[in-house]
Amino acid sequence: MREQIRQACFRELLTDEETDALVQTIEVPWSMYSLRKEWNREKSTVAPWWKAHSKFAYESGLTALAAALSNFSVAKRSERPPAVGFPRFKKAGGRSSCRFWACSGLSVVDERHIRLPRIGMVRSKEMTTELGSRLDRGIARILHATIAEEAGRWFISFCCQVERSDAPASSPDDVVGVDLGVSHLAVLSTGKFVKNPKPLERYARRMARLQHELARRQKGSRRRARTRSQLARLHRKVRCTRTDALHQLTSHLAATYGTIAIEDLNVKGMTASPRPRPDPMQPGRYLSNNKRAKAGLNRSILDTAPSEFRRQLAYKVAWRGGKLVVAGRFYPSSKTCSSCGSVKAKLSLSTRTYRCACGLELDRDLNAARNLEALARGVAAGRVETENGRGGEHGSKAEPSPTKRQDGSRQRHKTVLVDHDQSDPLPELRGP
Repeated sequence: MREQIRQACFRELLTDEETDALVQTIEVPWSMYSLRKEWNREKSTVAPWWKAHSKFAYESGLTALAAALSNFSVAKRSERPPAVGFPRFKKAGGRSSCRFWACSGLSVVDERHIRLPRIGMVRSKEMTTELGSRLDRGIARILHATIAEEAGRWFISFCCQVERSDAPASSPDDVVGVDLGVSHLAVLSTGKFVKNPKPLERYARRMARLQHELARRQKGSRRRARTRSQLARLHRKVRCTRTDALHQLTSHLAATYGTIAIEDLNVKGMTASPRPRPDPMQPGRYLSNNKRAKAGLNRSILDTAPSEFRRQLAYKVAWRGGKLVVAGRFYPSSKTCSSCGSVKAKLSLSTRTYRCACGLELDRDLNAARNLEALARGVAAGRVETENGRGGEHGSKAEPSPTKRQDGSRQRHKTVLVDHDQSDPLPELRGP
């Protein structure tokens, strides 16, 4: 298109400066179909080798570009966080991936083999027996598949539409409160403490050694490539260890309890760096603000992946037909006494044992989990104001006022009831 405009400018006897200014004002189409149309028009000129590869390799890139341009456009209208910038060129040597659509001959041949367009038959390490049986019975349909390389290994992920019939929770009438922590991955209101594997802390020394070794390697050398591969495999091991612990915990909760209560944590605020403390005696200098200690706490909080825990728990509870109650960010679960209901004005993070004037003395996280359980029971009984998943209000009575409350915390939280309609089919399911 740009070359055609230059030829038109040449016919109109425009100068080179006028031609360049006109070419710079050309707007590249941002929709997927327009981008594909432009690619089909120019591919023989800019990429004469395009026939040697699958068309889905180019279509995957165009789809990602269209999504990036759309996110940037929405961010300009302040409908998304301003961190979304203009898309950049993909870095060479980064994550390699390609998406194949089901209408192109993508199929599961048997329990060990998958047929991909243009690539052909591929043997899988994991058995595809369950997916193949669902496809044969007609209760599943493959939408697309994505192949990606990660830490020297290639994976294929199927995006399927599946009719699920999961069994309900073993105790559908039981309610449990779950409080996420750092020393423990989670504390249940039943008194169970779930051990935190702390994968990042476990491999921190080895990761630091490899990172230091990578920094000393010469760029482009084989030793640098080898060290980089070792570091990537270690990062993948950390991620897999964390994800496995979260899957085991969320699957157990969804399969056991009918109602689960958690908190809406402000992770971004919890992991923010401390503010600088100017020295009043020496202008231009700053006092110590325990930045290193706060950085260690931030790593520990992010290592538990609270957002991933909530995401997994939400869809697994929906599969089981249960309810997920999410307390508001300003709900004083840790400051409230689970026995008498009084609320402390202040409770430092270093205080790990909750002590009340009524005689209650127990672990801080266990006390918070019991308060979440009580909140969920109040939601079930209609005594707490809630907002359902579709934005409607539940008529209910006001929450009883505690004997002691921190200033400004009375109406600052809202409890959300995530209740899924079981008549709606699950749109998509990802699996290996």
